[in-house]
Amino acid sequence: MRKVLLATYLGSAAALAVGSASANDELIKMSQNPKDWVMPAGDYANTRYSKLNQINAQNVGKLQVAWTFSTGVLRGHEGGPLIIGNVMYVHTPFPNKVYAIDLSNENKIIWKYEPKQDPNVIPVMCCDTVNRGLSYGDGKIILHQADTNLVALDAKTGQVAWSATNGNPAKGETGTSAALVVKDKVLVGISGGEFGVQCHVTAYDLKSGKQVWRAFSEGPDDQIKVDPAKTTSLGKPVGADSSLKTWQGDQWKIGGGCTWGWMSYDPALNLVYYGSGNPSTWNPKQRPGDNKWSMTIFARDADTGMAKWVYQMTPHDEWDYDGVNEMILSDQQINGQARKLLTHFDRNGLAYTMDRESGELLVAEKYDPKVNWTSGVDMDKNSATYGRPKVLDAASTDKAGEDHNVKGICPAALGTKDEQPAAYSPETQLFYVPTNHVCMDYEPFKVSYTAGQPYVGATLSMYPPQGESHMGNFIAWDGKTGKIVWSNKEQFSVWSGALATAGGVVFYGTLEGYLKAVDAKTGKELYKFKTPSGIIGNVTTYENGGKQYVAVLSGVGGWAGIGLAAGLTDPTAGLGAVGGYAALSNYTALGGTLTVFSLPN
Repeated sequence: MRKVLLATYLGSAAALAVGSASANDELIKMSQNPKDWVMPAGDYANTRYSKLNQINAQNVGKLQVAWTFSTGVLRGHEGGPLIIGNVMYVHTPFPNKVYAIDLSNENKIIWKYEPKQDPNVIPVMCCDTVNRGLSYGDGKIILHQADTNLVALDAKTGQVAWSATNGNPAKGETGTSAALVVKDKVLVGISGGEFGVQCHVTAYDLKSGKQVWRAFSEGPDDQIKVDPAKTTSLGKPVGADSSLKTWQGDQWKIGGGCTWGWMSYDPALNLVYYGSGNPSTWNPKQRPGDNKWSMTIFARDADTGMAKWVYQMTPHDEWDYDGVNEMILSDQQINGQARKLLTHFDRNGLAYTMDRESGELLVAEKYDPKVNWTSGVDMDKNSATYGRPKVLDAASTDKAGEDHNVKGICPAALGTKDEQPAAYSPETQLFYVPTNHVCMDYEPFKVSYTAGQPYVGATLSMYPPQGESHMGNFIAWDGKTGKIVWSNKEQFSVWSGALATAGGVVFYGTLEGYLKAVDAKTGKELYKFKTPSGIIGNVTTYENGGKQYVAVLSGVGGWAGIGLAAGLTDPTAGLGAVGGYAALSNYTALGGTLTVFSLPN
C-alpha cells in the first residue's frame, strides 16, 4: 500500500505537469531515476529517500572509500552534490566554486566555475560562509552565490548563461540557500535576519533570469502576496493587513523573516512550501506583537506567488527559533483517512504534521523531551488560542525583560533542529531526524538599527541539558502520532542531512567527522567511517556503472562549528555557539573533502 501511494503521488504529479512547457516534465522524470540525484533534496517532496538498494542493512558494514575529492576550500561545507548521468556537480562555501566531475573518466574535472566576489560579504554572513547547494533545470546548473547573485551555468561547459542580483550585501542581505527549479522558474530565498533585512522569496525566469514575482515575509498585503479573503490560516481568512497589524509602526521594514531554508513543491497542487525565519531584533521587547509572518509555513502558488495558506508556529519569537527548516511531503493515512501531508521539524522543538492542501494542523508534538519553553500547542479548534504554543513564564525572555539573563531555556537558539534536513522513508513511514540536544541562557538588550550592521540584541551561552553531556540525538519519528520511535545519542549536535534508502539503511554524518549507517527500523549502528573533517553536509547516493555509491561533503563549520571555522574563542561569540562546542576542536579540524563510498568489487 505504501509503495502504491508513493507511485500514485508521483504519477499524478507527472501527469498534471505534462504540457506545462516547463522544466517540470524533465525534472519529475529525472527525479524518478534513482541512479541520479537531480535536486538538493533528491525530489520535489524533500524526502531525501532513494530507491537504490544495492547497499543494504546486510552488507553496509562492508562499505569502503571508493574515491575522494578535495574542494580546495575550508570552512563549513553544507549541502551535497548533484549527480546527472555521468556528471557530478560539487559546490563549496565562499567563494562558491562549482566543479563538474566526469564519473565515467577517472573523476576528471570537466570544468570549474569560480566567481569573483567581494570578500566584504563574509562579515555579513551570520553563521559561517556556507552554501546549501546547486539546482538543475533546462540544461543549467543554478548557484546562489554569497553576494546574492543567482547564476545559471551551462551544465556542459560551465559558461554563465545569465545572472540576477537577488539582494544587497551592504544591507546585510546574503545568499546561502539552494534554489528550487519549478516549471519555467527558479525560486530562491534570502539570508540576513541578523541584520534587519525585510526578507523574501523570489521567482526568476529559468530562460532569462528576469524577475517574475517576489513575496516578502512581512509588510503590506500586496508585498507579502496574500489575499485577505482567500489566503487562510488554520482554515480562516487572514483578513486585511494581517502582517502590518502585528508590528509597531514601520518596524516590519527591518523585520527579518528570512527564507534561507529548503523549499518543496507539490506539482499536483502547484504549491511551493517553505518557512520564514526569526523576526529582527532578537530583543522581543523592541518589537511588540505577533510579528507576522515571521516564523511561518507558507504554501504559495508556484505561478503567481500568491499564498494559499500560512501558519505561524512561534508568534512573537523570543528565542531565535527560525522556521526555515524543510517541509517534507508524504501521502499517509491518519485515523484511517488518506491525507496529503506536510511534516516540518521546527527549530522551536515542535514537529508539525499538516494537511498540505488545506493547511489544517493535525499533529504538533515535542521531538525532544527536554523542550521547556512551551507546554505544547493548543489543539482545540474552538479555542481562541487554537494553533498557538503555550509559552511558559520561566522561559520567557520578553517577560523577564531587557538586561535580564533567562537561564536554562531548551532548546537553544540553534533549535532542536537547524537547517540540516531530515529524511522520510515510504517503506517504514518514519522520518529520520538529525537533532540538537542543547539549552541556553539568553539575555536581551536594546539595540539600534544601522543598515549593514548586526541587529541582534541578545547575548547567549549554550550547553547540554542539565545532568547530561551529549549535545545531539539522531531519531526516528512517527509523524502520524507525534512519537519518537528510536533515538541514538551523539556527543555533538547532528548537523548533517540524513539519507534514507530502500536498502533499509539510513545515513548521516557527525560533527566529529563520522559517516554513520544505521538500521532504518531499529536505529542499530551498522557502519561508521571517519572522514577528514567534521560533517555538516547532506548524505547523497547515486548509481554509476551498475554500482551504488554514497557521497558526503566533510568540512566542519556552520553555526555549531563556527568557532573552528572562523577561529573564534570568546565563549559568547558565534551567537553563543563557540563556548557550547569548544570541545569540538579535540576531535576534528578544518577541511573540504568529498568522500565517496561503495561496496568492494
